[in-house]
Amino acid sequence: MNVPTLTHSILKLGNRAPRNDDRLEIAGTGDPVFPTPFRIATAASAVLGAAGLVLSDLWRLRGNAAQSVRIDTRSAAASLRSSVYVTRDGVKPKFWDPLVGHYRTRDSRHIFLHTNHAHHRAAALRLSGATGDTRADLESAVAKLDAFAFETALAAEDGIGAVTRTRGEWNASAQGKSIAALPLFTIDKIGEAPPRKLPDAARPLSGIRVLDLTRVLAGPAAGRLLAEHGGDVLHLAAPHTPYQTELLYDTGPGKRCAWLDLDTSDGPAMLRDLAAGADVFLQSYRPGALARRGFGADELARLRPGIVVTELCAYSHEGPWAMRRGFDSVVQNAMGLAATQSSLAAPKNMPVQALDYIGGYVAALGTMLALARQAQEGGTWRVRTSLAQIGHFLASLGTLDASNAPTDLPPDDISKLMTETDSPFGRIGHFKPVLELDRTPGFYARPPEPFGTSKPEWL
Repeated sequence: MNVPTLTHSILKLGNRAPRNDDRLEIAGTGDPVFPTPFRIATAASAVLGAAGLVLSDLWRLRGNAAQSVRIDTRSAAASLRSSVYVTRDGVKPKFWDPLVGHYRTRDSRHIFLHTNHAHHRAAALRLSGATGDTRADLESAVAKLDAFAFETALAAEDGIGAVTRTRGEWNASAQGKSIAALPLFTIDKIGEAPPRKLPDAARPLSGIRVLDLTRVLAGPAAGRLLAEHGGDVLHLAAPHTPYQTELLYDTGPGKRCAWLDLDTSDGPAMLRDLAAGADVFLQSYRPGALARRGFGADELARLRPGIVVTELCAYSHEGPWAMRRGFDSVVQNAMGLAATQSSLAAPKNMPVQALDYIGGYVAALGTMLALARQAQEGGTWRVRTSLAQIGHFLASLGTLDASNAPTDLPPDDISKLMTETDSPFGRIGHFKPVLELDRTPGFYARPPEPFGTSKPEWL
């Protein structure tokens, strides 16, 4: 399937039909861009192309002419590893804990362990019975365990890991069947509200207030895309919540970052006040986690009729794994993508974090589709997607031979995709917007900033 056709099949999920004034240009060489059999450039370009056409819709709803959208496939593929290229004062930060990776088990399987956060690292060491905290200690301990039993123990405690499965094993599992029954994303009307007319403004998302309660990469990438085109994105986190600050160099441009702790006496009231003034409530906690705090989609619909509630999680809101924790690298292994990338005997993850970044692009796309429907039809809307739904979408595009693909783009090509910004962190080198609009080019109005730099308030 070519990119424009795939773009319109994605838009159809949001009830958006092709328009006579749609202008979408797809440039570049296409797949493979990197050494992966998955069609990552096609997938990323199609989702970003869809986002561009919806941004054109939102611009048109403000009384302007439709825009031309351009996506370069190589740039879109490179954006799926944009964190690899960021720098702080010329130095690349380290993102991965030394213990992250694949481990061979007693039953000759492999399990992928994610240990970037201290409590996940501690859980892996504790539950494996490791006698020390080195990789050799963990390898020795895991080699004495059965893969699926260890996976279950991690899920029951505070750890994150997944057995490396084949695609067939995943598809035959209860969770695999649940994911296969879901589309790439869903948009549902969950309440009544009058349409809110989009006023004349300088950018497609000007004046749209976005509460960003997301972590790590996928959710923050969604917020970054919304900020890139004018959204007022307020990214919130609690001081006690683990967060890799270095990721903000990549996903923080354009946002304000503030502390807000729901465990304090005034935290819930502060979040209610912010939500009452928001147009979008974007969150990436496990299904039901914020609902137990009084901030589920139904509660938000009553608090702020007309709001768009966008939810992004690991394994979707359906199936026995709905409440299971997961990150891109873990979900790749559970779904059989890592085995397809290499083999079951020697699994490797993709050279890009496609589930994270495409997941962020899909969440932003769904959000913008819902905003456009709200402006035209009214209503309160809920958008849902997950890393596993992204993985299923990517696998559905089929595979190709990428054995001769280069390991990276040439340095000169990478430099053309980058920019440098002075920030409270120092001088940050980061990706420029990949999605191109002819009338309102994307840009970041603010540099990335540490949490606590801004106050938890609307400007």
